[in-house]
Amino acid sequence: METVVSGIRSTGNLHLGNYYGAVQNFVKMQHEYNCFFFIADLHSLTTHPTPANLHNNVKQVLVEYLAAGIDPEKATIYVQSDVPEISELYLYMNMNAYLGELERSTSFKDKVRSQPDNVNAGLLTYPVLMAADIIIHKATKVPVGKDQEQHLEMARTFGNRFNRLYNHDYFPEPYAFTFSENLVKIPGLDGKGKMGKSEGEGNAVYLSDTPEAIRKKVMRAVTDSGPTQENQQKPQEIQNLFDLMKVVSSPDTYTHFDDLYNNCSIRYGDMKKQLAEDMIIATAPIREKINEIANDAPYLRQVARYGAVKARESASKTLKEVREIIGFRNF
Repeated sequence: METVVSGIRSTGNLHLGNYYGAVQNFVKMQHEYNCFFFIADLHSLTTHPTPANLHNNVKQVLVEYLAAGIDPEKATIYVQSDVPEISELYLYMNMNAYLGELERSTSFKDKVRSQPDNVNAGLLTYPVLMAADIIIHKATKVPVGKDQEQHLEMARTFGNRFNRLYNHDYFPEPYAFTFSENLVKIPGLDGKGKMGKSEGEGNAVYLSDTPEAIRKKVMRAVTDSGPTQENQQKPQEIQNLFDLMKVVSSPDTYTHFDDLYNNCSIRYGDMKKQLAEDMIIATAPIREKINEIANDAPYLRQVARYGAVKARESASKTLKEVREIIGFRNF
């Protein structure tokens, strides 16, 4: 059974983009692959969260992973910092990562531009830590979006460099993995790009949002003054709403509003009201489980500890062999 690894930064609640773009597939692939799904709290330290925020964000992601259907008996769900072997492998990989290639990373250059007052070493070596996350379990399949493909290429580079340096064919090459042929891209409500946490509170609909919060966010979604001729091309902000409706609404509902748009009789207010109600219905089962699991502290501790044990069993085997390959042996 091939190994799949995927992580999500502990920076807050999961949104519809996370669920339909990734987690929904995780729930399916856990039955067919050896899956490791981790909460990347070490990665989140580059933004210097307070201890309280760090803890609460990790807890929230764990709760929502479980509520969305990831089964700790079938997949290994763990918190990154609970597996110290990752940090040790990160150290070894850093010894073979070069300044020039790290500085050329697109994500690092983006961070330098966007946060010039916080260009820390963790941002520079972010791809190395990501590589350690993957190769610690000798994964061959990594579900990533386009924005992470360069990091995955660097993970292959670091693993292959280790193999060449120590003349040992040890780490397999990890590749991007798309479990479903139908990639679902969830747009945000701001009329621009994809749904995301960093684009502002009103851009994303979270799995834990109340019905009232969902209605308020959707009704504020960006629209235009309406079509001026039949069957005209939809501008980006309107296409975004239809793309969201395609995911959460019935085909008949989508077709109804598409026809209204094409004959220039659409009322965006009616469309947004329908979209909000369909989102509420689509997220209701997960929202109910979130509220149930969030208050079960003993269960969450049990899941986190069980996941840490399973993850460390895999990681410690890799690290023991890596230490021996490097030359760290007991006398």
